[in-house]
Amino acid sequence: MTPTANTIKQSLKNSFTYADYRQHVTHLLEEGLSTGATQSEALTHYTTLNEVRMNRLDKTVHIPDDISDKLKNLDKAYTFLVITEGWCGDAAQIVPVINKMSTASDKIDLKLVLRDDNPDLMDAYLTNGARSIPKLIILDAETQEPLANWGPRPEGGVNLIKDAKERDGVVTDEAKTELQKWYLHDKGLSTMSEIVGLLE
Repeated sequence: MTPTANTIKQSLKNSFTYADYRQHVTHLLEEGLSTGATQSEALTHYTTLNEVRMNRLDKTVHIPDDISDKLKNLDKAYTFLVITEGWCGDAAQIVPVINKMSTASDKIDLKLVLRDDNPDLMDAYLTNGARSIPKLIILDAETQEPLANWGPRPEGGVNLIKDAKERDGVVTDEAKTELQKWYLHDKGLSTMSEIVGLLE
């Protein structure tokens, strides 16, 4: 299902810059809250962990020269519209990487929207019927037409979770820990190369 032009327009109107998104999540945490329609101690706890992860990634993510060159030499301008929430562990590992990519190119304008505040947009980009995030929608900057989408995680992360589900029937805490280790080891490289591949 492709989102209507109105859905895209409304989502962009609801969007945050990366700095504003980070600030929004931090302010909610100060009030003991997380983003999203559901509130719980667990979600606030995950958001707190994610703040630490994102702060670290903001400092440490490095774009390799080959990807940097591609980002600097893009033929057209894009809007990167990312569906996210502060409590999402995958988003904490991926959104800072996408932000770093957007700052490396004057042809990429990054916008972030909250999943629960933009249900029509989210429902146009379900993954196996689920509202999985983060989800990147690549738009033509001029027309705001959707060109491609990516997410909720790089192929290596997808396979790790798929294998865990096949093995255990559910995603165990152990599998979630393995996924975080995978992200740590990958250093955002899979995310960068997969997304750059969609821009060629």
